[in-house]
Amino acid sequence: VQLVESGGGSVQNGGSLRLSCAASGNITGSRCMGWFRQAPGKEREGVASISTYGTTKYADSVKDRFLISKDNAKNTLYLGMNSLKPEDTAMYYCAASRFSDGFCSGLLENNFAAWGQGTQVTVS
Repeated sequence: VQLVESGGGSVQNGGSLRLSCAASGNITGSRCMGWFRQAPGKEREGVASISTYGTTKYADSVKDRFLISKDNAKNTLYLGMNSLKPEDTAMYYCAASRFSDGFCSGLLENNFAAWGQGTQVTVS
């Protein structure tokens, strides 16, 4: 499985960005997919996940501001980010679950087996 993120950049406080993650194969239609982020000096944390069935989950820090979605026909995962804050500054990674049942078991790194290289988001 190959995952390639794009769409990061530098925005002002309160701005918006939309991240994309292009996946090889039919992974978005068969596995739970997630977005994680890692700020300098901090551990990687889960941001949002979406199951094969469309069930979504968000970290409290991004709830009501971020929207995870996917297009199975394009094998692409998205993360829409609105009302961005300086504390959202981080490298953002997409990931595919290690489990094949299509359900999301929680925004924990150990639940995900395939990772992209990341895309940087900077909010100032």
